[in-house]
Amino acid sequence: MNEDRKQKLRSMLDAIRDLNDFSPRDAKLVCRDLAPAYVTITLKKLVRVGLLNSISSQKQELLRWSSIEASDLDQFIERQVYGDQVKQTPEQDRPRELLIRDGAAKLTTAQLIAILIRVGVTGESAVQAGRKLANRFSERLADFPDASLAELRTMSPAIRKDSYSQIMAGIELGRRIALIKEEQVLSQIRIKGCDDAVRYCMKVFSRLAIDGKQEQFHIVTLDTQHGPIANHLITVGTLDASLVHPREVFRPAIRDAASAILLVHNHPSGDPTPSSEDRAVTRKLKEVGELIGIRVLDHIIVARERGRSIMSEGG
Repeated sequence: MNEDRKQKLRSMLDAIRDLNDFSPRDAKLVCRDLAPAYVTITLKKLVRVGLLNSISSQKQELLRWSSIEASDLDQFIERQVYGDQVKQTPEQDRPRELLIRDGAAKLTTAQLIAILIRVGVTGESAVQAGRKLANRFSERLADFPDASLAELRTMSPAIRKDSYSQIMAGIELGRRIALIKEEQVLSQIRIKGCDDAVRYCMKVFSRLAIDGKQEQFHIVTLDTQHGPIANHLITVGTLDASLVHPREVFRPAIRDAASAILLVHNHPSGDPTPSSEDRAVTRKLKEVGELIGIRVLDHIIVARERGRSIMSEGG
């Protein structure tokens, strides 16, 4: 059956290959043995994949061949007949078999997405869909988890509710595992100075530094060895010494039995330079911390490009 389909498609391409600036009607005339609807559909597919170009004409639609090789037409025929279906690929080259044999880290982004899609649709396999999505997100892969079903559907018909759910579930599971591993690593960290504090905060609050649209004020509680215990959001909005109440800052620190704390907030502008209010908040909370026996170790400002320590500049 596949051979018959290949022969039928080959006969049409051979018949129209030498036509220059031709109309769909011209193509049907040289393909009299084929159904007109079949010729029309195939021409549209050739235009869609870029082998034919539609050129403007005042009288009628005209088609012009791109600069192509014979091998391009051979590949077109193979894709139309087999649809890049995984079952037509040698078993040792299929994404799932590659993952089992070599491990997930060895697979390309397209192959990983294809596995999550799992099943393609008529005319487009999971492998094809994986390639399309990988190409579209090649320079912005971090945006992939935020893509909607409707957005991915415009890129590939193989993205349905079930495949979209599988993709997003796989991404979220990976995120959670990565977060646990990161927390395990961070639990071994000791904040020994300003540089350590900046590195820690730029890592833990990276999304806030990059994506934060308004200021947020957090504290990091520290144990007696200055190892991080927990992070706590205190306020959202412009930092103001009159609005940051010490009670709200130190309550979670007392609850965590913290020995010290780091103050952390972001500058959505991208400039980490401390303002006069930033310094006033630092002085106020440092004084309160000394009274209750919980040291304010530093105040770190995180911003898009870098972080900055207020204590390293004299508080």
